[in-house]
Amino acid sequence: MPSYLYILFSQKLNKYYIGSTPDLDRRLIEHNRGKEKFTSTGIPWILVYKEVFTELKEARKRELFVKKQKSRKFIEKMISSAG
Repeated sequence: MPSYLYILFSQKLNKYYIGSTPDLDRRLIEHNRGKEKFTSTGIPWILVYKEVFTELKEARKRELFVKKQKSRKFIEKMISSAG
């Protein structure tokens, strides 16, 4: 079953959110319904980037790598290079 690294963007907060999940559609709905405390203030969240992995542990590893960069510039470069 595929799993995903995903990046959401909130225009309201002008912030990105990075996550990983095996069910991207369900997860996006949860974020936009306010089910997550951290993302509830940024609704609506827009999916701006995703990477597909064969296993969730790979997606989580990539998520941690991206988060450790602590760089908006790094995230925006990822998004722009995806075209």
